[in-house]
Amino acid sequence: MLKKEIKKTSPEAQDNLTESNFAFGKLNYSLMLAGVVLLVLGYILMIGGGSKDPNVFSQEIFSFQRMTLAPILIIAGFVVEVFAIMWKVKD
Repeated sequence: MLKKEIKKTSPEAQDNLTESNFAFGKLNYSLMLAGVVLLVLGYILMIGGGSKDPNVFSQEIFSFQRMTLAPILIIAGFVVEVFAIMWKVKD
C-alpha cells in the first residue's frame, strides 16, 4: 500500500490560500460602500418638496436639488456599484 504524502504549509501560505478564495478584495468592498452612500444620498436629496395642503401646487418639487443633483448622484452610485463588482482583484 502506498501512503499519500501530506505537505505541510506554513501559516503564511495558508493565509494566502484562504485569502484567494474571496471573490472581492478590500477595494471592491470600499467601492461598494461608496456606491451605496451615493445612492442613499441621492434618494435623501430627492425627498420632500410637496405641499402641506393637497389642494395647493408647490413649485418646490422642480428645484435643482430634486431634478438635477439627486438623479446625478443616483446614476453615479449605480456606476460605482457596477465598477466595484467588475473590478478584478489582483493576486
